[in-house]
Amino acid sequence: MMDLLNSGGGFMYVILATSIGALALFCERAYFLFKKMNLNMDAAFSRIAKLLERANYRAALQEVNTIQQHPMGRVLKSGLLKSGKRDKDIEQAMQEGILREMPLLKVRINYLSMFANVATLLGLLGTIVGLISAFAGVADASAAEKQTILAAGISVAMFTTAFGLIVSIPSLVGFYVLNNRSDKIIEKMDEKALSLFNILTDLKREK
Repeated sequence: MMDLLNSGGGFMYVILATSIGALALFCERAYFLFKKMNLNMDAAFSRIAKLLERANYRAALQEVNTIQQHPMGRVLKSGLLKSGKRDKDIEQAMQEGILREMPLLKVRINYLSMFANVATLLGLLGTIVGLISAFAGVADASAAEKQTILAAGISVAMFTTAFGLIVSIPSLVGFYVLNNRSDKIIEKMDEKALSLFNILTDLKREK
């Protein structure tokens, strides 16, 4: 491994540091979005809806309190607490709740895209520096040394390019995986907030 890094010059170590940062970020965000946010939102909402169908607001609120660690639970709670208010107040409370939760689900994900771009650009920069040093060395070298110097410079250029892409591609894939996961959670929250709004407004009209 060290021989490979040394073959690409100093830029290889910078790209390696970028890859460590990208991997650490992906693992932290993946754990949060796939493990901590792993809630069957359909089943959880179904239990709340059944309680509301019997106009049991207290039990529904208690059920929501059991899933407060999830953004959907907090959004639904904000709507339930406004159940006696105007329809517009209920809708506004849940929309504000969703807007509060969205940054928590999206936080730091964009950095993966940044790491991917940085790794690619570092690889390109290492390529340019390697080629510059190769041609500069060839200009001052003897005929016997030219081939060795040129080969060494091109080797540095190719290693940094390849390593930059090796880091960049998985970082981009990780970005889209995490971004899609957060989007799905937000879409499901929107859906359940609308469903709760419809249930609460229907119950008010039945009174």
